[in-house]
Amino acid sequence: MAFSSTWTYCSSCSPRWPHGSCSMTRHEQGSAASVALMLIAGGFIFLFAPTDALQGPVQRIFYLHVSAAIAAYGCFAVVLIGGVVYLWKENAAADRLARAAALVGLVFTTVTLVMGMIWAKPIWGTFWTWDARLTSTLVLWIIYAGYLMVRRLAEPGRQSARFAAVVGIFGFIDVPVVHFSVTWWRTQHPGPVVLNDALPPRMLVAFLITMACTLVLAAVMIAIRYRIEFLTDQAAEKVVAPIVAQTRAGDAR
Repeated sequence: MAFSSTWTYCSSCSPRWPHGSCSMTRHEQGSAASVALMLIAGGFIFLFAPTDALQGPVQRIFYLHVSAAIAAYGCFAVVLIGGVVYLWKENAAADRLARAAALVGLVFTTVTLVMGMIWAKPIWGTFWTWDARLTSTLVLWIIYAGYLMVRRLAEPGRQSARFAAVVGIFGFIDVPVVHFSVTWWRTQHPGPVVLNDALPPRMLVAFLITMACTLVLAAVMIAIRYRIEFLTDQAAEKVVAPIVAQTRAGDAR
């Protein structure tokens, strides 16, 4: 009986295993679980939740629209915490976590805006209006897009990390502004329906499940992005360290 002599090495496993026998990494498992959970959420949205009597099928956007907004809030809260910890202790891991969460939060804010525009067209007759909720959400997107632009354009180092941390901390001020805009100002955007018990029971169940699945997806995305940031920092250190050493050696001469 012949066996293949071809062996491959997986960096996530300590021994060498035959090709195809290596189990998934934690990030791959998390990604697979997130996809499965979002499929389950889709089932509740389209098969379990009833069709809204006034808005019709387009109302089903609500479940992902609001869930994405809540996930964005959570991501920006992580940016806030990461920024505070970095300014306090100059912890590189906290800075990487803030960078990862900012990117994921920007993705979910984009999803929130796009889905809101799709929902608005058949209900309001227009994709966009300068409503307080929409405008403050757009400002939130601009703030964290600026945060990421600062990280991209500035030279790597503690100074740029400190500046970005300050931007991330003060940028979070807009999160409660977005959330309470519908109660602080007269807006075209509908007010809160979940906290006011305005959702029928089956809609509420579908929303809570979708929100939980979306939060898990956001957490997995942050974990994956954190890993990328970690590897990027390691690669940068390997490139920069020899250059710094050569410069210091030249100065010593």
